[in-house]
Amino acid sequence: MKRLFFFLLIACTAFVSQAQSTTQILTLARRVNSYFMAQNPDPTKPTFVKKERTSNLWTRAVYYEGLMDLYAIDPDKSYIDYTDRWGSFHKWTARGSVDNTNADNQCCEQTYIDRYTMTHNKKMIEPTKKNLDHQIATGRVDYWWWIDAIQMAMPIYAKYTQLTGDRRYLDYAMKSYRDIRDRRGLFNVAEGFWWRDSVYKAPYKEPDGKNCYWSRGNGWVYAALVRVMRTLKPTDPYFVELEKDYLLMSHALKKVQRPDGFWNASLVSTNYAGPEMTGTALFLYGMSWGIQNGLLSADEYLPVCNNAWTALASCVHDNGFLGYNQGTGADPSTGQPVTFTSVPDFEDYGTGCWLLGAVEYYHLISK
Repeated sequence: MKRLFFFLLIACTAFVSQAQSTTQILTLARRVNSYFMAQNPDPTKPTFVKKERTSNLWTRAVYYEGLMDLYAIDPDKSYIDYTDRWGSFHKWTARGSVDNTNADNQCCEQTYIDRYTMTHNKKMIEPTKKNLDHQIATGRVDYWWWIDAIQMAMPIYAKYTQLTGDRRYLDYAMKSYRDIRDRRGLFNVAEGFWWRDSVYKAPYKEPDGKNCYWSRGNGWVYAALVRVMRTLKPTDPYFVELEKDYLLMSHALKKVQRPDGFWNASLVSTNYAGPEMTGTALFLYGMSWGIQNGLLSADEYLPVCNNAWTALASCVHDNGFLGYNQGTGADPSTGQPVTFTSVPDFEDYGTGCWLLGAVEYYHLISK
């Protein structure tokens, strides 16, 4: 009887601990998001960092990716109202026009598709179809010359194929992915990391002689692989192909996590060593999904995720502002020094990254 009581006590303790953890995650996620929405009450207002930019630029689009994930666990109508006001203002169109082929300007279409899936309002999806059809019709698959583009655009094609059943869209995205991975050679299979673009390929080195693998850039790819694979069946040939790259990255990332749970801005170098939030959030997002779907061993990767969550939670100020958010750029040097109190040029994409990581971790420990 005492033995049974002991095991029941252990089970109850674990359940309470899990409940406290999920409560903590949701509490922090609400705080982070409330801060951002309070700082940006009008989602239609252009941003102004050195110059004016419409609010459907990539930095804001990444925020809405995170907001859509938050809505899945915290269905607050204000999130949808905020999103629809933004999308309606921009006529549910890629930044610029339906003829725009820049991945950064297409990123907003990920959220447009998500909202169409919820509402079946054709106004939310028709411009995206025109945009994707236009790009495919050019016959070019070399638009993605920098790895950020994989996250900004590839999931759009995957989501649209999932929505319509038309493989032409995913076929095009895979050809584009292979172009940047294979023809441009930006994925170093030997080390499991990506160079941001051709400028940073060897013989380019960090001051300590190490290769330059930018944390957030690799985070973009890692997140994109997940966002595409989750639209596919595990038996799909494209899933199998992407899984290989995902696993190579996962193994490499596990080896270079810092003791404090963060990853350095330069993944294998001591140059600019220190906490960095955005890459860490995207790696937590990808690993949490991988464990849930049986791609990664929980024994190996759950401790990595737990440490990453501790790091992410430590970024949150009392008012919801996020520390350790590296500013926009192309390599580890941009936005330095990155500290708990430093203010990046744009805050929105960092909030989106943080929400993606937090929500996927919430799903992981809820199971």
